Amino acid sequence: MAEKTFTRKQIAEWDNKSETVFIIDNIVYNVTKFLDEHPGGHEVLVHASGKDASEDFDDVGHSFDAKELMKKYVIGEVVAEDRVEVKKKHVAWEDTKTEGDNGFLTSWKFPVFLGVVVTLLYSYLFG
Repeated sequence: MAEKTFTRKQIAEWDNKSETVFIIDNIVYNVTKFLDEHPGGHEVLVHASGKDASEDFDDVGHSFDAKELMKKYVIGEVVAEDRVEVKKKHVAWEDTKTEGDNGFLTSWKFPVFLGVVVTLLYSYLFG
């Protein structure tokens, strides 16, 4: 069975009072049955209804399990002429410190040192 295709205009004009339908990465979802189960509350989903929610979805940082669960709410995809390029974020896990970041003022030692000095001053002045 071929997936149903929708234009962005069709999604925008969907009857959003009875169904919650939106687009994420050119895939169309109907999450009406999931509204009460959504951990972030149903308002978030209802607010996205009729729109492209790709950026909002990515900004939240959903888990792998959430992305797997989404598959059961797919009702189709955006027609080829309405598709937008899917931008995936690149997450770098390597250490981004530069050679000069090891100094006293940029490490955890400075706040600790400052706390000790303030404590000693307070004890001396008010003790």
